Amino acid sequence: MLQQILRDMYIDPDLLAELSDEQRQILFVKMREEQVSRWKYHEDRHEKDLKKRPKKPPKPGKKKVQFLSGNDGNEWVWVMGHHPDDIPIEEILEREAIEKAMKQAEKEAEELRKKQEDELKKKMSEEKKKLEKERLEREAERKRKEEEMALYQSLKEARFMAEALEKEQEEGRISLQKLEEEEEKELQNTLEKAKNMKSKRSSELYMTWREMRNLLEQKSTEDEKVVEASWKEQEKKAKEAERQMRAIAQRAREEHRRSLRSNTNLASLLSGNRDDKPPIPPKTHISHSDVLGNVPKSKNGEKRPNTPKNKAAVIKWFKEEERPKGVGINPETNKIEPWFHGLITRPEAEEILSNRPVGSFLVRVSERIWGFTISYQAEERCKHFLIDACDGTYHFFGTNYQVYSSLHEIITHHTKSPITLLGEEILLYPCGQQADPPNYAELFQGDITESTNL
Repeated sequence: MLQQILRDMYIDPDLLAELSDEQRQILFVKMREEQVSRWKYHEDRHEKDLKKRPKKPPKPGKKKVQFLSGNDGNEWVWVMGHHPDDIPIEEILEREAIEKAMKQAEKEAEELRKKQEDELKKKMSEEKKKLEKERLEREAERKRKEEEMALYQSLKEARFMAEALEKEQEEGRISLQKLEEEEEKELQNTLEKAKNMKSKRSSELYMTWREMRNLLEQKSTEDEKVVEASWKEQEKKAKEAERQMRAIAQRAREEHRRSLRSNTNLASLLSGNRDDKPPIPPKTHISHSDVLGNVPKSKNGEKRPNTPKNKAAVIKWFKEEERPKGVGINPETNKIEPWFHGLITRPEAEEILSNRPVGSFLVRVSERIWGFTISYQAEERCKHFLIDACDGTYHFFGTNYQVYSSLHEIITHHTKSPITLLGEEILLYPCGQQADPPNYAELFQGDITESTNL
């Protein structure tokens, strides 16, 4: 199972949920070691391929970047602000602000000038139309009076009326001339105002942009302080989380190292003349890597999938391979062990153990691997430990664990010695059946004398 996970670099989420924290950390350590090993292998292979591969000659006309060299022989570098001729950034920003304000003021002055010119032209056009209308009216009046002079045939009256008409025409020309002079004077005043407004507007824009820049700098400083404070808080939380993860990983590594020495140290610690000492583990130790190196096979020698396909496959495996070996049956009483359960799920096991004291446990058939799961009620939560039985032996899921010859032996051993030295999980109180019929009925089908197990 472990070999398949390391080969595929993938573990089923449901199977991962079945592992304890220590088993997960050990698995992650092994997967990381496998990643580093593969990376080194591919790096070495890539370097060898590069050495064997002949270098291609450069293509003619290919573009190439050539850097200038300094007195020291390295690439020539100009660091802005370090040369005496460089202008400080504050002065550059000041010049840009002044230039921008001048351009904006010129633009606004030009727009205002065009607007005033258009208004003045419109006003003069209306005045000219009015004068032209008055002229036409005077012409009509003059013709009418000329006709009247012809009727009166009075030379004196005709001369008087002619002088009056000439006087009116002269007044019209004078009025038009004055209007043109006023137009010219108004245009000059407009240009002068635009010029004065340009200078004044330029100063106003510059001061406005300067205040805006100061506000932006102030806001940027405040935001930077807020971001820095938030970043420090996040960094503090990240360091705390990293510290916790390192502590968990450290505990897993210590558990891993202790498990490597379990065959010698644990045996020496548990040896003695006291009657309540747990039995010494079997001397036979099988390397976990050797065990996992074999492809799982069924009883008749056929290759078996690394993981069960469904519940029916697990039931068939148990009936054909585990039940003939007496798994789940007490060898002394020939009755089903009080801690043995069938194919129940993780939540169902936790529900059964929920109201039990610390140290209560049950063993259930796993639907995720060819093996079993010990569900143990700890102080804070319920722990689950996978037992791999795919090769005919029984050992906890992981690396370099003690291998046992039967499920009864591994349970009996851990009623005296802890499963993990850090967690100190000792199997004290077996938890029996709460349902009728029992949940292992489909595995035995009533051909074994069942105990009450309550």
